[in-house]
Amino acid sequence: METIITVENGNTLAALQDFLKQLLEHGIVDALITPLRTPSGTVTPALVTNTDLLNAADPLAPVLPGNCATLAGKLSAREPRARIGAVMRSCEIRALVGLVKMQQASLDSITLIAVDCAGTYHVPVFQRMAQKGDALWQELYKNAVGQPGQPDEALRAACKICEQPVYENAAIKIKCLGSNLDSEIHLQLPDELAAQLGLSQSAENGRQTIVENLVAARTAARDSAFAEIRTRLEGEEGIEGVFAACIRCHNCMTVCPICYCKVCVFKSPVFDHEPMQFVEWAKQKGALRLPSDTTLFHLTRLNHMGLSCVGCGMCTEACPAELPVGMVFRAIGQRLQATFEYAPGRNKEEQLPLITFKADEWTEVGE
Repeated sequence: METIITVENGNTLAALQDFLKQLLEHGIVDALITPLRTPSGTVTPALVTNTDLLNAADPLAPVLPGNCATLAGKLSAREPRARIGAVMRSCEIRALVGLVKMQQASLDSITLIAVDCAGTYHVPVFQRMAQKGDALWQELYKNAVGQPGQPDEALRAACKICEQPVYENAAIKIKCLGSNLDSEIHLQLPDELAAQLGLSQSAENGRQTIVENLVAARTAARDSAFAEIRTRLEGEEGIEGVFAACIRCHNCMTVCPICYCKVCVFKSPVFDHEPMQFVEWAKQKGALRLPSDTTLFHLTRLNHMGLSCVGCGMCTEACPAELPVGMVFRAIGQRLQATFEYAPGRNKEEQLPLITFKADEWTEVGE
């Protein structure tokens, strides 16, 4: 059912907070994962059971300190488990769906609450801007509607090229794009849930055209960015050059919502080479780049992640060398996903290609 919640006195956040409180008060969920403002002004994901604490909830804060798919997975992978309402952006939900396919999460006890996303800022940038009292999310949503081809230059690189700002397969959709957020927020939710909350049906808000325009603009930006990174990867620089400044800190792997292996070969003794082995390699080449095995690390992750990367950009955010990790993974992943006609996180019923055998696929290989 399409419905609205009324915003009083222009206080959009209060209206959203009240809606989330109702989910707890009516026993629809036992707890909510939602971005929460801390006393210091930062925004962090939190698991909330006390409705009073939802007065600090800020689902519209344009910042992504971490992809919450990992947290949702930890809360749902094993039994017994509570009924969780998860307020998430599209990239987070798609990552969670990917984890479900790899049996690292379950949607059986999770109510997905998808928030239309106009983009997010790098954490330090967000905190500096928020301290100035800037109306961050208001301007972002207005720009997404009025000037979709001119994104805020301060947005994260991943957000500027994100062609999936909404997620349509969630139980509850908070349709910010197209809503006049100063007066009302459009929602879509199951009829029985709307009746339980006392919400009545309303007309749609023209969101589809707005989303289509935003997607078109971001797709164009994506294609341009991919062409640029592919020129580097396929030219003289190559993947070794692109990742030349890598210090193999494993930050990109640690923050990746899909990289879930409990035992990782790169955190094992396999790469604890004997001292003389390094010297022998140096003699063979004349010089040995240190730390070693950095290219192998990224190629291995690409092999694991190419079909699962949802483009959340957490890897790029975490890189101390500011390497375009996410851009490389997305550009390479796009071609791989197209080969299998597969989109990560699109549908939980869609099996991962690498664990699904089809006798008629890749028939052109060897011809």
